Amino acid sequence: MEKKKSRKGLVVLLLILAVLIAVIPFFALKGAEFGGSDDAGSQMVEEIQGEAYKPWFTPILESYLGGEIPGEIESLIFCVQTGIGVGILAFFMGRFYERSKWRKDEETDAEQK
Repeated sequence: MEKKKSRKGLVVLLLILAVLIAVIPFFALKGAEFGGSDDAGSQMVEEIQGEAYKPWFTPILESYLGGEIPGEIESLIFCVQTGIGVGILAFFMGRFYERSKWRKDEETDAEQK
């Protein structure tokens, strides 16, 4: 019974910590501006070369669609790409976990014989 109580306290403490980690930056970074790496890179090129950066290619989908991809579609493609990557990563992590489990089972069976 004592062990469950200490676990509940730990869970509550971790939840409070997670909420604080999520909320504190809103107050600590009030008024901060965040830009993407593309913007930062093009600004550095402008500073070094003294002229505006000109992209050396256009994205494949933009050339087929005849214009810029809408933000919602771009986000969707990014999310699908992320989902595929996470799926592959989770698959291999599961395989490694199962492999270690099989090895333990084989060792246990060998010890019992």
